[in-house]
Amino acid sequence: MGEITVCLPTGARATFTAGSSIAEMLQTLDPVLAREAVAARLDGSLVDLSRVPENNAVLEVVSLGSPEGLEVLRHSTAHLMAAAVARLFPSAKFGIGPAIEDGFYYDFDLNEPISDTDLTRIEEVMQALVAQDIPFQRKVLSRDKAKELFAAQGEHLKLELLGEITEEEVSVYQLGDFVDLCRGPHLPSTGKIRAFKLLSVAGAYWRGSEKNKMLQRLYGTAFPSKEALEAYLFKLEEARRRDHRRLGRELDLYSIQEEAGPGLILWHPKGALVRRLIEDFWKDEHHRAGYQLLYTPHIARLDVWRQSGHWEFYRENMFAPMEVEGIDYELKPMNCPFHILIYRSQTRSYRDLPIRWAELGTVYRFERSGVLHGLLRVRGFTQDDAHIFCRPDQLEGEIFGVLDLTLFILRAFGFEEYEIFLSTRPEKCVGSPANWELAEAALQQALEKRTLHYKVDPGEGVFYGPKIDVKIKDVLGRAWQCTTIQVDFNLPERFDLKYAGEDGKLHQPIMIHRAILGSLERFLGILIEHYAGALPAWLAPVQVRVLPVADRHHSYADEIY
Repeated sequence: MGEITVCLPTGARATFTAGSSIAEMLQTLDPVLAREAVAARLDGSLVDLSRVPENNAVLEVVSLGSPEGLEVLRHSTAHLMAAAVARLFPSAKFGIGPAIEDGFYYDFDLNEPISDTDLTRIEEVMQALVAQDIPFQRKVLSRDKAKELFAAQGEHLKLELLGEITEEEVSVYQLGDFVDLCRGPHLPSTGKIRAFKLLSVAGAYWRGSEKNKMLQRLYGTAFPSKEALEAYLFKLEEARRRDHRRLGRELDLYSIQEEAGPGLILWHPKGALVRRLIEDFWKDEHHRAGYQLLYTPHIARLDVWRQSGHWEFYRENMFAPMEVEGIDYELKPMNCPFHILIYRSQTRSYRDLPIRWAELGTVYRFERSGVLHGLLRVRGFTQDDAHIFCRPDQLEGEIFGVLDLTLFILRAFGFEEYEIFLSTRPEKCVGSPANWELAEAALQQALEKRTLHYKVDPGEGVFYGPKIDVKIKDVLGRAWQCTTIQVDFNLPERFDLKYAGEDGKLHQPIMIHRAILGSLERFLGILIEHYAGALPAWLAPVQVRVLPVADRHHSYADEIY
């Protein structure tokens, strides 16, 4: 047999007989790392420890405490849960079971409903499988052999997935009697799964399409230690205690009623007062920052949305058009085309720029009923929107101004921790690559000059431009998307916006789209949960009560009040 040389990033290197597994190699290269490893990177590709390298390679250890290791743990626990379901519900057919943020899920096609009480039974079988320390065994099959295997088991969902795979070979993983179609990687064995909890069961359409059958989705989570799991479960319980839907009802702030329609908020007097206080503060600070306020309609001719590109790129999130006197009109999903039309209503000079216009504009977006969630996901909401029209030489300064105003306003509401993302050009977009590069560079430079730590989020820009997204962190450490700052060369071009330059020639302005709080509805939901309903005094709908202790004190109490 031949030999291969394998090295670690630490510089450790050794030569092995061909046929050795990564686990065996790590024992020789670094026994301490070998104990920590749950998976590895083989020349950059994430693989199981049972994988056998065929050529000289660089190995990187993936430990349970790393983000990748945590994902492997949760993916493996999803398979463990599926194996337990297979034992308890022999008629079950299996969909997919990925790791997700904070946990995992698996979709099942079952003839009988799984209830919350069944979760305890499934957990007990999972614990028994953990105690048996059963290996996750990877096997490579031809696509046809895999089809034969899953056809014999009546796994129609797996066969559908196989029908979309173009590779000639696929991998399956066996865990005891349970076999699953999966790319992996997985833990070496079930004994590595130390702390898990099944959380809930819900309905989910197969492949996310309501045209398909409704499956049962079991959610769970897993952590490297029981202490980490307990801390997470405490946070979940605390989040339930702070749920804005319950607190909003108890505090009489708002309601959502079937007669009006799902996803549409009815503000009660106390909630309307809190909202007014937020709006007044927002308006005052925008006036100080040199913005002027606008008001625009709730509908416009469909042609406006065609020209802006929304109808082409955003149609699935828009309501169906309505016909008025033979002309199609559309509920606005965005405010920007109206601000553009106001800009275009007269000739602009370079001396007029920058123009900063802000609007608390109510917009309407079609959200499927299954994703609606209190104030956080709605169909009608008010956006704290603003658009800046500026010259190229003003762009950097305007981005600085938006960043400064953003951090000031968010801090005023008690948010001091943030995650900042720079979202770059998506696959489906408009405008020239040169303009995209210029816009991305302007946003990046502004972040770096303000020494704000950020991560690049490739391909997550909007169709007309790149953006900065600011996610605030609440008291439980949860991140919430609020602020977005977008540089746009494309809509000014689509609407042929111009200004007269100092050279007497016409030039195209640059447009900055930005929202700081995002949706007022969503922001208030975040505030309620952040403060567990006990809003700061300046936002509280009831700040003080005067309580007389006897009838003879009423007149004095009225005076104090």
